[in-house]
Amino acid sequence: MELLDKTINSYFDVWLGPRDPRVKGWLLLENYTPTFIFSALYLLIVLLGPKYMRNKQPFSCRGILVIYNLGLTLLSLYMFYELVTGVLEGGYNFFCQDTHSGGEADMKIIRVLWWYYFSKLIEFMDTFFFILRKNNHQITVLHVYHHATMLNIWWFVMNWVPCGHSYFGATLNSFIHVLMYSYYGLSAVPAMRPYLWWKKYITQGQLIQFVLTIFQTSCGVVWPCAFPQGWLYFQISYMISLIILFTNFYIQTYNKKASSRRKEYQNGSTAIVNGYTNSFSSLENNVKQRKQRKD
Repeated sequence: MELLDKTINSYFDVWLGPRDPRVKGWLLLENYTPTFIFSALYLLIVLLGPKYMRNKQPFSCRGILVIYNLGLTLLSLYMFYELVTGVLEGGYNFFCQDTHSGGEADMKIIRVLWWYYFSKLIEFMDTFFFILRKNNHQITVLHVYHHATMLNIWWFVMNWVPCGHSYFGATLNSFIHVLMYSYYGLSAVPAMRPYLWWKKYITQGQLIQFVLTIFQTSCGVVWPCAFPQGWLYFQISYMISLIILFTNFYIQTYNKKASSRRKEYQNGSTAIVNGYTNSFSSLENNVKQRKQRKD
């Protein structure tokens, strides 16, 4: 295993250049192998989990879901707060911020972004709960793509660009996750479901997040600083892929549902009209029959 890790590390060093020494020895960051194994196991469970649960009763998971979502809500709130205060303390430049000019604030950002990276491993549980509850319709291409890629992408970010311009997307995403996981936590309580109306707006917020991240990342391309340009181009590409997938999800989930509801309403109205018409016709026939009987 050590030989494999050394081979992979040397390849990455040639490909991406020297790593940031400030994260040397940090948990899960020293070698790529653990992150890759976790991702491979995740995909294997996604593949085999629904097959295993096919002939089994779904698990409720209600209590643990409340705790899980509450925990991620608090973690996301903590990361959002720490990132915002770290950016303000370091006087970060919105248009382009390199990885070595924020002083002690850079280390604060690095520590928080490690938690952000680690949270992507915790969030694998989102999918596992879907499997256990047999909500397989929620295990979409978008869902699996987003979860499987984020952990891997942030392993590379943490090793090469763990602060500076990397802060922006994580800050917005942490804020969105405060809203998202609080929603999921409340929805695990049946009595709260009638009062939850903002799920649609969470998806809209995610799309706005991606657009803003592209804009901010593009600023670093137009007005460059010492932040590596290759990472900026990669982030723009990845955000575009998420916009495409999330837009498709939004259309399929909300626009088509609204359209189908309108059709159902129209069909229902027609059925009612036809029902009244048929009833009226049958009433006329009954009256005629009675008259004929009297005659």
